Amino acid sequence: MTTTIKATLMALLLAALSTATRAADCRPEVLDDLRFTVCTVDPKVEALRLFRTDADGVVLGSFARVDAMLEGDGTQLGFAMNAGMYHADRAPVGLYIENGEQTRAAVPNAGPGNFGLLPNGIFCVFPGGARVIETLTYIEESPTCTHATQSGPMLVIDGELHPRFLVDSTSRYIRNGVGVDADGLVHFAISDSRVRFHEFGRLFRDVLKTPNALYFDGKISRLYAPGIDRHDAGFPMGPIIGTVVPRSR
Repeated sequence: MTTTIKATLMALLLAALSTATRAADCRPEVLDDLRFTVCTVDPKVEALRLFRTDADGVVLGSFARVDAMLEGDGTQLGFAMNAGMYHADRAPVGLYIENGEQTRAAVPNAGPGNFGLLPNGIFCVFPGGARVIETLTYIEESPTCTHATQSGPMLVIDGELHPRFLVDSTSRYIRNGVGVDADGLVHFAISDSRVRFHEFGRLFRDVLKTPNALYFDGKISRLYAPGIDRHDAGFPMGPIIGTVVPRSR
């Protein structure tokens, strides 16, 4: 990355931080008898970014290590969750862009597991906004993303649930994902109990009203939300997404 690009990205981050006076708005949501926790971020006034490694290339792997890294800049995590599937070495499975630098290319083809259950998609963060984009559309449009992570499957595609989701599926897990509504607000959700894909997709389509939404993961899904006294622990993670706010004095 050139010095000019780095300087531009830092200026954008500082500008965002100048107005980022609160963490994400985290709250409970209910669909039928199922409970979820939803954290809403306004990317116009909150600094939203991805984290995977520190300055030495060492995988961060936890919310605590991300927060400790930010301390040197006088900032801290306002909210965070795991952000997409990863290999055993915690490297992302698909596209990954952090601070404007792409380290993994988009994977357009089908494959095993939930990631390869097409269509999958990409969560793209750009100055002042964010989008959930189906992968082939992303490849065709080539949008400029400051941060981006690929995962799958898509939960909602142009207002419709993923066609492979079954109402009576026996697959139930703690699941997390992201969607962006018509006003540009980004909704991050995690189930508080085991849910089906169909139920999780309906949360984004029917409750959060996001025309496009993306599944991040299951089993290892975790949330960091100090505003509601929540800090999920577990095994080391791959990509992490969160907001950066000024450190409390």
